Amino acid sequence: MTTGRMRRVDEAIRQVIGDAVAGDLKDPRVGFVTVTDVRTSADLRHARVYVSVLGSGGRESEPDEREASLAGLRSAHGYLQGRLASELRLKRTPTLEFTYDETTDRALRVDALIDEIGRS
Repeated sequence: MTTGRMRRVDEAIRQVIGDAVAGDLKDPRVGFVTVTDVRTSADLRHARVYVSVLGSGGRESEPDEREASLAGLRSAHGYLQGRLASELRLKRTPTLEFTYDETTDRALRVDALIDEIGRS
């Protein structure tokens, strides 16, 4: 598969999983989760799904909130794979692996530092 085609597959998977997480998952462990990126293997057997978890009040999430959300996503694996299979016409539906993306946390820390410097 060409790189452009793989990026389109990754984006399509990100969209389907993001929509399912935002609207359909009822697991109370899954907090405010955003699917930030997806990287699919060339053979479509595996897809690493990167997610960020926002804490309450828009703050950085705590480690236990992140772990609970990842556990909830892992337990919904079968459902999410089924959504992929029904919405995308891929020759094979990848196995999903959920990974925490710390980019949002780093951005929140930088914003807080900038605010702190601005108040000095």
